[in-house]
Amino acid sequence: MATLRLFASAREAAGTGRDTIDAPTVGGVLDEARSRYGTAFAGVLTTCRIWVNGEPATPDDPVGPDDEVAVLPPVSGG
Repeated sequence: MATLRLFASAREAAGTGRDTIDAPTVGGVLDEARSRYGTAFAGVLTTCRIWVNGEPATPDDPVGPDDEVAVLPPVSGG
């Protein structure tokens, strides 16, 4: 099971900052997260960058039990 880490607005939409999801790919992890957390989370996800173990990821990238999938929404600063 991969560890899913959610930050900022993704964390707020999901109501949690961390979960474990059993899926073979990044896309599978994100599909399951959409199913678990609903439409508000799915909407936020469209603007997010996805990283696996600190590297940019694509939906087809494989994930395993020691991997961390991070969902990073855009941030603004001042």
